[in-house]
Amino acid sequence: MTRIGLLSDTHSFLDERLFEFFEDCDEIWHAGDIGDPTVADQLEAVRPFRAVYGNIDGGEIRARYPLDARFDCAGLRVSMTHIGGYPKRYAKRVRESLREDSQPPELFFSGHSHILKVMPDPQYQLLHINPGACGHHGWHKVRTVVRFGIAEGRPRDLEVIELGPRGRRS
Repeated sequence: MTRIGLLSDTHSFLDERLFEFFEDCDEIWHAGDIGDPTVADQLEAVRPFRAVYGNIDGGEIRARYPLDARFDCAGLRVSMTHIGGYPKRYAKRVRESLREDSQPPELFFSGHSHILKVMPDPQYQLLHINPGACGHHGWHKVRTVVRFGIAEGRPRDLEVIELGPRGRRS
C-alpha cells in the first residue's frame, strides 16, 4: 500500500509534528497556499513531494509548482488544485474539466476553504478531499491534515489528524 500525507493552507507555518505524523507516508501532497518556500523545502527533504500553488503563493512557489496537477499514484487517477470547490459546487474551471475529461480523476482534492471535507461525488464517480488548513492564518478553528493509503487503485484507511486550535503554536 502507498501511504499519502495530505495537507493544505500552511500559510508559511509548518507544524513540526507533521514529520512524525507523515513518517510512514511514501509521499506528501500539498493543495496550495504554501506561503514561505522553506515550508516546501522542508517537506521535499523528507519525502517525495507534490504540490500546487494557491492564491497567496508568490512567484517562487508559482514557478516551482503548477496551478493544477494530474497524475497517477498506485493505479489511482488523481487531480489536485487549490481553489476547486466540492461536489455540486465545483469552481467553473474544475467543473468544465471534469465534464470534458475522458479519463476523469478518481480522487480530487483541493484546499482554499480551510474546511475539512471528505465526500464522494457520485456524478463524477470520484472521492473529493479537502484536508482543511494546517496553518495558523484563516478562519478555521482546528488545524487538520489527512493521511490515507492507496491499494489496488483505491483510497484506503483515511485518517483525519487534528493539530490543535488555530492561533496556538502547540
